[in-house]
Parts: sequence; structure tokens; C-alpha cells
Amino acid sequence: GKRRMRQDPAVRWLLVSDDPSVRYLTMVDLLDEPLSFDEVREARQRLPEGPRMKALLAGQQADGGFGVGPYQKWRGAHWRLISLVELGVDGGDPRAVAAAHQVLDWLCGDSHRRRIWKIGGLTRAHASQEGNALAVFSRLGMAGEPRVAAMADSLVEWQWPDGGWNCSGKEDARHSSFYESLAPLWGLVEYQRAVGGQRYAGAVDRASELFLRHRLFRSERTGEVINPEWLKLHYPLYWRYDVLQALLVLDRAGKLGDPRAREALDHIEAKRLPDGRWRSGGSYWRRPGSKGSNVEVVDWGRRKPSEMITLNALRVLKAAGRAGC
Repeated sequence: GKRRMRQDPAVRWLLVSDDPSVRYLTMVDLLDEPLSFDEVREARQRLPEGPRMKALLAGQQADGGFGVGPYQKWRGAHWRLISLVELGVDGGDPRAVAAAHQVLDWLCGDSHRRRIWKIGGLTRAHASQEGNALAVFSRLGMAGEPRVAAMADSLVEWQWPDGGWNCSGKEDARHSSFYESLAPLWGLVEYQRAVGGQRYAGAVDRASELFLRHRLFRSERTGEVINPEWLKLHYPLYWRYDVLQALLVLDRAGKLGDPRAREALDHIEAKRLPDGRWRSGGSYWRRPGSKGSNVEVVDWGRRKPSEMITLNALRVLKAAGRAGC
């Protein structure tokens, strides 16, 4: 399996990336190399020198933030941390932990909590905010903090009967939002992994079922594609949704063996380019230095094969027994 995977042209391409994060994650996640392996150790030591990680940590202020509100798109600490965690930032990195504490203060502050309300017996919250942050806190070794534990419990308390979450203020809204539900699923998966035990397993199962019932992108009633945009591949996703990100999170939840994920996996395989790589189908960000909103601190690349999308596609295909195994 490992030898066949090493011969995959996309894996070979990822292994010569100029980003040590990409090399490290490829070796550990795709090739199952041990952390003691010299090449793995070297890549891991170099993670902070990587061009993306460097850009994400540049300009950090004394308060742990980056001179803008933690939720400012996409330069605030909240968004930078999601990318840092996905690039494999070391759990104890003091700069990442300092930024995470700024995000924790924001999410636990009165002005944020006042925006969470109940209508018709259902909690209306932008739960993707808590979900993404909970995943970050869990990866950074902060799961034992009381405010982080309270956040995990809040997500379970806010969960709707159909398994997800929604921020809609409409009283007749009864169906969860895919946009607000994927990040909380990821957060609860990471939190449960960090604290151990099965206390959050029920909430994870219910949230996973929301996506699986819809085969990740189809209407339960009509079977039609809910939103064609979800079938395109993007990186980063921020708070948005597509089938690759859903497969990645469902893999982390241990749910990829479910036959209802099969069609989405087929779709990812069909998106593979002749040279074995995958490209972005659209972006939710603008290049560093651009004017206006949604300006990134990292140029993730456009209109060419994407390292992160290729890495994630190979991760889910490998987990499903479809890639070089």
C-alpha cells in the first residue's frame, strides 16, 4: 500500500512542495510514516518556516491578535487559526495559543453571547463560529479549560432535532443549515478526541446523520442537488460547505464507511485531473494586498492544481480504501 501510494504522481508532487506542512501531512496522513522517521521530523521542525504558516502568524500583536477583530474576514485570529491547525501547527505553539485566547475571549464575551437566542424552542446561533473555534482549541491542547468545555456543552445544547444547527431568525425554520452544521461536527469530533470518552458520541452521530441522510448534497425530498456550488472544490472553506470538506470532516468522525457517502466519493474521483491532481473550482478569498473585503494573508493559488485540495482528496479516498491501498 505505502509503496503504491508513493508512486502516485500527486503524492510525489506533494512530497516536493516548498511548504513543509504539505510534505509533513503527506508523509504522516497518506504514507503512514512514523513521527520518528527522519524526513518527518525534519519537515515538522520546519513547519513554522513554511511560507503559509509564516504569513498566517505575521503581524501578531501583544494581545495575541493581528490588529483587527478576531472574526474579520480573513485576517482575524479566528480564520488564521483554522488554517494554522489544518497546516499542522504544533499543539503547544505559544503564538497560536495566544491567538486562540483572543478568540476564546470574544466567543465567551457578553456581546457575542447576546446574539444567541431561542425562537420557537430552537436555539438560533452562528454555530460555525463555536464549531471551528472548538476544533482549534482542541488541537492546541486547550480542551481542559472550563470555558472550552462549556462551549462543547453549548453546542450539544443548541443542536436541532434533525442533528444540525441554524442561525435563521425565521420562526418557521426547522431544517438545519449545512453551513452552520459542518464546523460544529468537526469541533465536537476534535473535542471528544482531546478529552476521551464517549460523552459527545451521540451529538457527533446525530450531526453526521444530517449529512449522510442527504448523501452530502441531495435533497431528501426530491433527490436533486441542493446547491451546485457544493460540488465544486474550494480551499479554504472558512464557514462554507462543499462535498470534499464534508467528506474530510466525516472521515474525522469515523463515518466514511457509510454507503451514503459513496456518491460524493465518486464525485471527488471524477474531479481528478489526468495528471492525478485536483484544482480549485472557485475561491472565497482575494489575494493578499487586494483592496476591499475577503482579503487573505495567504495566496492559496487559483486556476492551477491545489496542494491542499489534492491532499484532502487523497486523504478521503485513502480512508475510503480508494487510493493506493
